[in-house]
Amino acid sequence: MDTSWERIRYDEPRERVARITLARPEAANAQDYQMLSELNEAFDVAAQDDSIRVIVLAADGKHFSSGHDLRDHNPDMSEMATVGTQCHFDADGAEGYMAREAEMYLGLCWRWRNIAKPTIASVQGKVIAGGLMLVWPMDLIVASEDATFSDPVVALGVNGTEYFSHAYEAGARLAKDMLFTGRAVSAAEAKQHGMVNRVVPRHDLEQETLDLASHIAKRPMFGLTTAKQSVNNSVDAMGLYTALQSAFGLHHVGHSHNRLTYDGSFVDPAGIQVIRDEA
Repeated sequence: MDTSWERIRYDEPRERVARITLARPEAANAQDYQMLSELNEAFDVAAQDDSIRVIVLAADGKHFSSGHDLRDHNPDMSEMATVGTQCHFDADGAEGYMAREAEMYLGLCWRWRNIAKPTIASVQGKVIAGGLMLVWPMDLIVASEDATFSDPVVALGVNGTEYFSHAYEAGARLAKDMLFTGRAVSAAEAKQHGMVNRVVPRHDLEQETLDLASHIAKRPMFGLTTAKQSVNNSVDAMGLYTALQSAFGLHHVGHSHNRLTYDGSFVDPAGIQVIRDEA
């Protein structure tokens, strides 16, 4: 196992259960490309370990994730262990930036969504924009009572986060409400709409998540794998992947529009203050 990770931790807190923890609480677990690359490596370790049947994704600190680290828009992709088929990361214009996001955002999220083992997100505090892209690819979500979920990036002049599964996760009306208003949805409301499986007191979050993981891990691996694939196939038949690709293209139309309109900025600068004022 790689022990050089700086942004995440990996442990096995229960028999047949692996836990990956976002370990950047000083930045509210904001995701730079290094964190995402390390996270992908850790998922691979758990997925390839025959002794592991369930994978938990957790986070240190008050908040699960504040989303993308906006200081990390132009990383050196030669330092990343890319796993997709994207290329020309350093190309000019929209080409390079779209390729980077197709690899590190949409591509990794889709990869994690299709891991052949059950995955559980254990969520507390704020889950903002890119934070949803870590939570939604997981199979189950256990949330603390203080957890909230939001995607306020319409204020930045784009349609939403890159892994645009909003209508599938929240339902069409709540998805539009979240996007149009930018408001945070409580854990209780998210559970009501089927986005969250269980809501528990903050001090019980770890215990409840691990108990659930241990219960699932008693099932045979092949049964779990085929059950997960069957449900995923059902959602795929409803057009999830096509919807993701369509929204991702529109996302980059937004970025290109902003760069032409706002002196090279990927986002509408006025939206940053709007989001801060409403946080």
